[in-house]
Amino acid sequence: MRMGKTLMVGVVTSVTLLAAQGTMQGEMHKGSHGKKGNKEISKVVKIGNHASKLLLKTLGGQLKAHMKKGGPKEALGFCSMHAVDLTAKVDRELGKNVSIKRITLKPRNPANEATGDEKAVLQALETLHRNHVRLPHHLIEKTPTGYKYYKPLKISKKVCLKCHGSHLDPALEAELDKRYPTDKARGYKMGDLRGAIVVTIDKSAH
Repeated sequence: MRMGKTLMVGVVTSVTLLAAQGTMQGEMHKGSHGKKGNKEISKVVKIGNHASKLLLKTLGGQLKAHMKKGGPKEALGFCSMHAVDLTAKVDRELGKNVSIKRITLKPRNPANEATGDEKAVLQALETLHRNHVRLPHHLIEKTPTGYKYYKPLKISKKVCLKCHGSHLDPALEAELDKRYPTDKARGYKMGDLRGAIVVTIDKSAH
């Protein structure tokens, strides 16, 4: 049975009650803040969209090039050696009032594991996904110092399954075990929720 927006609002509301840092909003919640609030949220969304697109373009372009050059093992080498540095580079380019990172409930790199309120957001999104609700393009969370913009990330290309699927090449699997002994980022299927990009925006940035 396909569930609709009512479930989505309910789950997001539940996250709001669990989150210590404010209120959660999906795309459908923008109208409840008045003109001033709508304008502020629009600016936050614009910053979040720009930041997330920049990170995806930076990492995706490099990953595609390395995959084409040497296949999954080459791409794995790139990710393990340079993904963190490239994310930090994008973070610096966004300025001191905006920061960006990737989070997941099933990390390959432990540094990307979601915690606290961010974990609650991903768990809510996972609940929506399991109930066949189309995920929003983004969610906005109000914080004491500004906002957090969440962009859900799904397994949208079959090439992703070469490193994150259930049937991995034995040589690649051995390399994964070597580089990431606590790896949880396997067993995905097409369309699964992989995690999210989080853009933290201080009030002075909007």
